[in-house]
Order: sequence, then C-alpha cells, then structure tokens
Amino acid sequence: MSQTATPKPRSALHNTFTITRVYDAPPARVFAAFADPKAKAKWFSPPPDWVDVKQSVEFRVGGREHSSARDSSGVMHVFDSIYYDIVPDARIVYAYDMHLNEKRISVSLTTIDLQAEAGGKTKLTFTEQGVYLDGYDDAKAREEGTTWLLGKLGETL
Repeated sequence: MSQTATPKPRSALHNTFTITRVYDAPPARVFAAFADPKAKAKWFSPPPDWVDVKQSVEFRVGGREHSSARDSSGVMHVFDSIYYDIVPDARIVYAYDMHLNEKRISVSLTTIDLQAEAGGKTKLTFTEQGVYLDGYDDAKAREEGTTWLLGKLGETL
C-alpha cells in the first residue's frame, strides 16, 4: 500500500492598508525619489544588518523592479514588481510579489498618489491591497515595513 503525502493547507488572507505622509518637498522631487534608481536606492533598502544582494529598477509602464536581500538569520527576501500606471509627479501603480527564500508569501497591488500641498509640500497617499498566501498572515508586518520605508524616504527628501 502506498502512502500519499498530506497536501499542504492553502489559504489566502486579504488586507488593505493606507499610509499618508506629508513631505517638505514638491511632488516632482517626491516622484523622482521613486523614478530615479539612484535616488530610490537611498531609501528603498533593507535594514542595516541585512545583506543587500541585488536591486534593479526599470521605471516605466511595463517595466520591472527587483530587490533581494538576506536578513540576519539568512532568509532571502525577494521583491519583484511590474509598473502598470505612471503619471509623472502624480501617481504610480504597480503590482508585486514577495518571496521568503523560494516561497511566495504575498501578491499586492500598490497605488501611490501625490498631491501638491501649500508651501511646496507633497501629500503622499500609499495604498496597498495584498493577499497573503498559504499561512503567511502577517499583514501587520508589511504595513510596519512600509511605514519604516516611507520614513526613510522622508529622511532623504
């Protein structure tokens, strides 16, 4: 009699979060922090104790972005995205998936909206709609990580 492996449980947990920040910089400068690969590398980077392995950005509709880094425990974090909509100085829409080592843990749709504010400032609204896969249900950590990155963005502006 042959034994069959028990199938892995499958799940899909959905979560949406929105983060709003006001930066002391005009929309063109905030937009450039996403569009220019050198500018983005200054803030879209892993924590200091991680090893940055690879980063590439092709900022155009249909373009792809890749970022991978190994955390202090040796786990590889991989971000792969494709840009679907880009309106200079106003909006960026992209979809991405995240892997921990070889396991896909999530797929998300992100919209970044930039609005000019008085005094040369920019209101950035970051909205992410994610589905967290097969037992990875730490949507709160994604929001915390994004909040941290947007803080780093503010520091570079």
